[in-house]
Amino acid sequence: MSTPDFSVTGAAAVAAPSELEFPFSSLEYRRHQMFPRLSAAEIQSVRRFARPMSFKAGEFIFEAGRVALGLFVLLHGRVRIESRDSFGRATLVTEHDDGHFMAEMAQLSGKPALIDGIALTEVETLVIEPERLRALIVADAQLGEHIMRALILRRLGLIEQGLGPIIVGNGDDARLVRLQGFLRRNAYPATVIDARSDPEAITLLGGMTTGPGDFPLVFCPNGSVLRAPDEAQLASCLGLVPTFEPSHVYDVAIVGAGPAGLAASVYAATEGLSVAVFDQRAPGGQAGASSRIENYLGFPTGISGQALAARAFQQALKFGAHLAIPGKVMCVERQDDLFVLSLFDGQRISARTVVVASGAAYRKPSVPGFETFEGRGTYYWASTIEAKLVKGQDIVLIGGGNSAGQAVVFLANFARSIRVLIRGEDLCSSMSRYLIDRIGSLPNVTLCTRCALQGLDGDEAGLTQVRIRREDEQRGATIDETIETRHLFLFIGADPKTDWLGASGVELDNRGFVVTGFARSEPHGMSPQASARFPLETSVPGMFAVGDVRSESAKRVAAAVGDGAAVVSQIHAYLSRTAAVAA
Repeated sequence: MSTPDFSVTGAAAVAAPSELEFPFSSLEYRRHQMFPRLSAAEIQSVRRFARPMSFKAGEFIFEAGRVALGLFVLLHGRVRIESRDSFGRATLVTEHDDGHFMAEMAQLSGKPALIDGIALTEVETLVIEPERLRALIVADAQLGEHIMRALILRRLGLIEQGLGPIIVGNGDDARLVRLQGFLRRNAYPATVIDARSDPEAITLLGGMTTGPGDFPLVFCPNGSVLRAPDEAQLASCLGLVPTFEPSHVYDVAIVGAGPAGLAASVYAATEGLSVAVFDQRAPGGQAGASSRIENYLGFPTGISGQALAARAFQQALKFGAHLAIPGKVMCVERQDDLFVLSLFDGQRISARTVVVASGAAYRKPSVPGFETFEGRGTYYWASTIEAKLVKGQDIVLIGGGNSAGQAVVFLANFARSIRVLIRGEDLCSSMSRYLIDRIGSLPNVTLCTRCALQGLDGDEAGLTQVRIRREDEQRGATIDETIETRHLFLFIGADPKTDWLGASGVELDNRGFVVTGFARSEPHGMSPQASARFPLETSVPGMFAVGDVRSESAKRVAAAVGDGAAVVSQIHAYLSRTAAVAA
């Protein structure tokens, strides 16, 4: 078995199937980018950032579930790369020889490896630790581009193959769907097995004592078995929760990894600031759940919110930002000249400035008994996971904004019919014209205007009916109607996520959004010079707010990214002013 040779220019001949077993069929044509061979000049460039390391035949160079030392450049020898599940079953990924490098995205971020690297012969390597790897990627732009592209494509290959933890449960179980969505939005590969219909489930569950409350079961690569875990427990088992050095002080701590927070992290990191980013679930925020964004500059054919968030996340990693995802900030307090952030797991992080980019939480309808159906037929986003659940079924969607429109267009490819409910007379005042026109051309979509949700009904499995009340303008009367459906999608706006700011003293407007700039009240007890304000600064000096959480902000992805970019120069100015006052 051999890996095909590649010239310095990158041209390559793809190996025939008989020469190389490689499972990532849809990425096969890009394997020359996934597994490039470094030239002598590129290896010489690597040496400035690396140290030599040798291994004997049979030794693990890195092991799934354990944090690897970094990226390994193979100078001499041969290495087998394979994925191993919790039962010890191995799946060949590829084999490397002289000039190849061994790593994927986990090595860039210092997370546990997803695959094994086993020396087949005596091996000589150069190892580049994560911090030095990021320095190399920035210092050598061309080599850095090759490495970054390979790391990203390798992770995509693992996701496509479904290598990683095994989740066993009922395919439509809300808890399974939530775990699957959590891993998907964090670009973490996994295999999902339906306990009711997949023969593999019998093998996996053989000899185990289980009850209905144990599902979904998660078989982690380290051999652990989790019974009905929540997202935090799963993240902990997979080693996704980072550990911070208590004595380190960051220049800026960013709370929220939506478009605004990710933009701030990328621009701050590229300008030399030390950056920590926290998000309790996944990169992208609400935008990350959009099936397709078509009005964002530079993407004429559109881009999914998850893809946009993933690119920004990778950029932030590339430039050295420390991303704690999942990482929930419970509160932030000012202590002397620093901010102290308390995390859900008890860690405390210090920073000179804070950027509030926590966005907004999905709004829930105020109808009796709604909580009963939370996660049992109700959804707040539309991804490929939800699309599989609604295939060939009749669904209801409530909302008239752009997010709702994007979801309708996407789900119409899968659902038999979609009933769209809005309170207004039409979509013109709340939705972009291109989406209105597209929805109007979909034969399986019906728009119901002047509608209000009245209640939900269900059975043991979940939602069965949606009860609405609509105004019939022609008859001059209100009509109560019951719609049979198992799936209700809610895009009815969001409320600012500012509960964690209670101890900070930051000023909020009457709707709970963070007040910034000239709109905020004068800080008490401060001189006019000391209270000179920046447009994105809050009522607490050194604390800034960007994106949807900011009062009077435009609730658009592009506006959020603009906020994130603009806040960095204001942080620089604040830090310079603080340093001058201290001097």
